[in-house]
Amino acid sequence: MQSSSALPVRQGVLYVAIAATAWGTGGAVAAELYDVGGIGPISVSFWRFLTGLGLLLAAHLVRRSRRPETALSLRATFAANPRRALVVGFGLAVYQTAYFASVQQAGLTVATVVTLGSGPVLVAAGARLTLGERSGAAGTAAVASGVAGLVLLMGGADGGTGPAPLLGIGYALLSAAGYAGVTLLGRFSGRENSGGAFESTVTGFAVGTVCLLPMALLEGLLPDMERPAWTLGLILYLGAVPTALAYTLFFVGLGVVRATTASVVALVEPLTAAVIGILVFGERLNAIVLTGTALLLFAVLFLAVDEGAGRAASRRTPDAGADRGQRTSRPAMRTRD
Repeated sequence: MQSSSALPVRQGVLYVAIAATAWGTGGAVAAELYDVGGIGPISVSFWRFLTGLGLLLAAHLVRRSRRPETALSLRATFAANPRRALVVGFGLAVYQTAYFASVQQAGLTVATVVTLGSGPVLVAAGARLTLGERSGAAGTAAVASGVAGLVLLMGGADGGTGPAPLLGIGYALLSAAGYAGVTLLGRFSGRENSGGAFESTVTGFAVGTVCLLPMALLEGLLPDMERPAWTLGLILYLGAVPTALAYTLFFVGLGVVRATTASVVALVEPLTAAVIGILVFGERLNAIVLTGTALLLFAVLFLAVDEGAGRAASRRTPDAGADRGQRTSRPAMRTRD
């Protein structure tokens, strides 16, 4: 994997889109594990983290053997910023476990739409406060549309989506908060070039695995093995595709893609999950829930417009100053995306 500093922005966006598509399959696999393995959301998250961590460590050893000059030490990566590794690991554990709990209580479609629909709104607000990524009128419209959509989802969810839809939506909002925190921290780390994105992913999942183990033991760690090949296959897929692969691509992409843009692109996930939920699991969505979903998607469109306007303005600003003859003795500084 090439370093994020040398990555073109378009390729970074592609990486985030691939990651989001992979994430969209994770909830469906977790729902199947509930039935086949008889384990709860915390244990599903633990096995996902443990399997993903094992694959990431194997990939790290291969990288170290083939390219020792570019592959960073995991110990050095953790020592360089232990607080970041701890926060990322804890945030990943909260985000994933709350999401799987939401799938269990509200159904795959509602859980994913609420988590990833509210995520861009939280990321946009956090990026403005912590990273200085400004939001204009479109950003304000996105917040209003997103809040309205969530209100409709909370009022319109019924037993056709899951056994406890309101509780599931609460879990989804907690998951969205964790997702926003991890995204913002990943974007900040990418801008600062503080450690390799791949190595930071490995250390984050190591911390998350340790955080989940005690709670998974209390919930019931071991899955049923009535269908061992299918159960192990689901766990392996969950650790490989929507975890090891997806998060590596996501954190590498965040090195060059704005936090808000990444959260908008990640809305590929609820679309993937919604199709799976309706076609595979037979989930039903009433008119109120569909309206709420539409408002959340409008929020994403508003954020996309805001991103485009912000980038265009940043490109025009230095030239505008030169045309007015307002040149100074120092060269104009361009803001890095």
